[in-house]
Amino acid sequence: MDLATIGYVSCALVILLLAIRVPISYAIGGVAVVGIFLVFAFRTGTFMPERAFWATLSLSFSSTFDLVHSYDLSMIPLFIALGHIAYKAGITTEIYEAARVWLVKLPGGVAIASVAGCGGFSAISGSSIACASTMGRICTPEMLRLNYDPRLATASVAAGGTLGSLIPPSVLFIIYGIFTESSISQLFLAGFLPGVISLLGYALVIVIWVKREPEIAPVTDEVFTRAQKMKAALGAWPAVLLFVVVIGGIYGGIFTATEAAALSLLFATIFGILRGRMSVQDIIPLLRETMVTTGSIFFIAACAKIFVALIALTGLSNSLVGMLGESNLGPGMFLVMVCVIYLVLGMFLDPVGIMVLTLPLMIPMVESYDMNLIWFGVVIVKLLEIGLITPPVGLNVFVLASVIEEKTVEIGTIFRGLVRFLAIDIVVLALLVLVPAISLILPMSM
Repeated sequence: MDLATIGYVSCALVILLLAIRVPISYAIGGVAVVGIFLVFAFRTGTFMPERAFWATLSLSFSSTFDLVHSYDLSMIPLFIALGHIAYKAGITTEIYEAARVWLVKLPGGVAIASVAGCGGFSAISGSSIACASTMGRICTPEMLRLNYDPRLATASVAAGGTLGSLIPPSVLFIIYGIFTESSISQLFLAGFLPGVISLLGYALVIVIWVKREPEIAPVTDEVFTRAQKMKAALGAWPAVLLFVVVIGGIYGGIFTATEAAALSLLFATIFGILRGRMSVQDIIPLLRETMVTTGSIFFIAACAKIFVALIALTGLSNSLVGMLGESNLGPGMFLVMVCVIYLVLGMFLDPVGIMVLTLPLMIPMVESYDMNLIWFGVVIVKLLEIGLITPPVGLNVFVLASVIEEKTVEIGTIFRGLVRFLAIDIVVLALLVLVPAISLILPMSM
């Protein structure tokens, strides 16, 4: 059997399994193992399964072992634990509180504060879904209490939650860096400006929306004194410090990304205990949650690594690059094709699954066009960010709907409110594609 044929059939089979809702890890892992077995079994031209068994086991286990023992991968549990502990210690919620106190009198001020709070949470946790889940419990009930339109009260948090994909630290950037062998520190810095632009874009959407429909965001009669405003602003210093440690330390060459994660986690833990918000006994459940999330991500990544080994064995990447060269497809059309593929996949799959499924095939084609992998990583993560709020399966939308205690807001209402945020996301995406300097100016100045 031709090796390239095995590769193409394997990819088609993975897509079929995903279409019938088989979990991504089982789909790519199972197909990869069977595909590797067939490659070794047909190596001599005739089917000899006795020669394939141990070779398949050896390659599968070595691929998984190399991934799990990757130094860079240790950042994922550190940043996930940081997000849990920072929330328990009250560090993340104080960013929202400070923004709410200062912006409460502005039209749509609490919604803008929610987006700002999501941005601050993202700068600590690195997870979009965790951001949407946590801030959904805090921000959305407050806006509903103030008689905000449910579309605005939910959509602003669902969209703001996606900032965890771009604003460093980002779990998606870590996975992208491992699979493409790119600098994770540079990826973190590359995502900072696009993340800030996205945040400002969401705030602009809220301002314009409220200007046109003032009734969706009634002005509250709540008044805060200057002393209360200063207290709220100063109360956010732990979150600011954590962000400075991660970004400032990496940019200044003081820490690696992993060291910054470990130091931030240590600070958040000590701060939470000294502040009385958490005890030593509280750490165990938080670490248990971290282990569950980390285990899920690691399992998907391990199965993806086996799939990468299959792609390498079959030479599928070289075959696709050759076909791309024969088609005379220009870089612009290639990027359009990439955007369409990721936007469609984002409607049905989770971001980690999309990334591990597509990167083994996508990166060789990107390199054939001599594109910058750091910039391309930012574009990919922005596309995955958009997928989190795209119907019919926008993960942030379903996560948010599940944490609203009143259960009075329907999924359709959230999606209707997100139309405006999706529009600004497309604008930002076009800006990142057309002006790579936005993503590269910080990492290139290190």
